[in-house]
Amino acid sequence: MNEEYHIPVLLTESVDGMNISPESICVDVTFGGGGHSREVLSRLGEKGHLYSFDQDEDAVNNMPEDKRFTFVRSNFRYLKNFLKYYGQDSVDAILADLGVSSHHFDDSERGFSFRFEESNLDMRMNRQSKKNAAFVLNEFSEEKLADVFYLYGELRESRQIAAAIVRKRSQVPIAKISDLLDALAPFIRREKEKKILAQAFQALRIEVNEEMETLREMLVQSLEILKPGGRLSVITYHSLEDRLVKNFFKTGNFEGKVDKDFFGNVNTPFRLVNNKVIVPNAEEQARNPRSRSAKLRIAEKN
Repeated sequence: MNEEYHIPVLLTESVDGMNISPESICVDVTFGGGGHSREVLSRLGEKGHLYSFDQDEDAVNNMPEDKRFTFVRSNFRYLKNFLKYYGQDSVDAILADLGVSSHHFDDSERGFSFRFEESNLDMRMNRQSKKNAAFVLNEFSEEKLADVFYLYGELRESRQIAAAIVRKRSQVPIAKISDLLDALAPFIRREKEKKILAQAFQALRIEVNEEMETLREMLVQSLEILKPGGRLSVITYHSLEDRLVKNFFKTGNFEGKVDKDFFGNVNTPFRLVNNKVIVPNAEEQARNPRSRSAKLRIAEKN
């Protein structure tokens, strides 16, 4: 397992939640460093199989050599299509760890972290995509930028930030992380500097990679391809993702609208395996500080 690439978060809890048997057909939609996938493989017998998805070319280097393993280099929004291609109409368990790999944050060339001021503003998980962070900052309208920072970064001064970026780019294109930091400088209070920068960078990353749309698509497809009694185990890292997953698990829709039958029973496609969200214990948080925001939810298809 490539721990330098990414330390798997809530490893035992998330894979336990999949309720794997030796013959299970499983999917890991976020392969990354391969930590969760290797744990899944360790629980499968000869007749079991694991399909792991990742759109990042770097993830290929972490693949295990195992005849029970198939790597799919694709965004998980195409989950159903690729499983159909491999002859799988239904599966027993699906795992999603929605966190960005430590590898991405620590690779200065990828532009995910505000620590690397001279790096280009990239943030693409799939480097074949044309839309990177610089494109968003230079081409989006002021109103659209404000929406990105408000909806995905939950930044209260999103309109003022968008206006500052538009002013900055009218003088010189915003290409490097230092250019963005200059535009954000008036809105950063020293005591909240890291938090505000993290929110701004999160907003851009979500927009560049269309993370909320792809998550919705993956969840809907997961419901379609899971067998009755099949499990979906999802680790989220911010409130936007967690709200989507929570609502979908509880009600079968993303708005959280409760549909009841004649007798007042809630119509839902899932049974919640854990009513209370699972978070890393103190030991794991100390060992891997990036796990602190992780939340695990597990649901079983009715």
